[in-house]
Amino acid sequence: MIEHVYRRASDARNAAVVVATDDERVRDAVEAFGGRAIMTSERHPTGTDRLAEAVRYLPGNASDVIVNVQADEPLIEPAMIDAAVEALTADPAAAIGTLRKAISDPADLANPHVVKVVVGLDGRALYFSRAGVPHTRDGQPAGPAWRHVGLYAYRREALLALAGLPPTPLERSESLEQLRALEHGFIIRTNETAYDTIGVDTADDLARVRARIAAGAA
Repeated sequence: MIEHVYRRASDARNAAVVVATDDERVRDAVEAFGGRAIMTSERHPTGTDRLAEAVRYLPGNASDVIVNVQADEPLIEPAMIDAAVEALTADPAAAIGTLRKAISDPADLANPHVVKVVVGLDGRALYFSRAGVPHTRDGQPAGPAWRHVGLYAYRREALLALAGLPPTPLERSESLEQLRALEHGFIIRTNETAYDTIGVDTADDLARVRARIAAGAA
């Protein structure tokens, strides 16, 4: 799976892919197919912290924009990476770029496992929540409902600053790390995407991914 994700990420524009891991078996697997891996500490509480450590090993001029791609996302599309980067670079004040997808199933709006993002007219994220936001009052038109697609592009300096900050109240309450950025005043710009992914956390997830790949979805 890691080789599949690595090669798909490599198809994004101007991408130089590096795997950050604390497991020598992962490093060995990556190097066996010709990829590049960086060993990081075992003590990182979040993926952002691991990413920040890995970035410190990379030349600054070669890593001004960092994209965090999870290795358990085999359906990642190179175009998604490009869109996240474009969200960031289109807004000089933005620290982070990410993606949103329109919610079409009302059940997703009520599902706490589907993270929602509320955005301004300029595409900047106003809030992320597991709750069904935005709420529609009786007699009022429904506002746009967006699912957050958790792919992030960071400016290098923003990533390093964010990784050094303690967890924040809303982050703890919602168990959403991206709220730390908003609570500290970082601007997160979003782009709409038509793509979605399946994170592989269980055997059932893997079976669904294999079925979609077999059907030509990836």
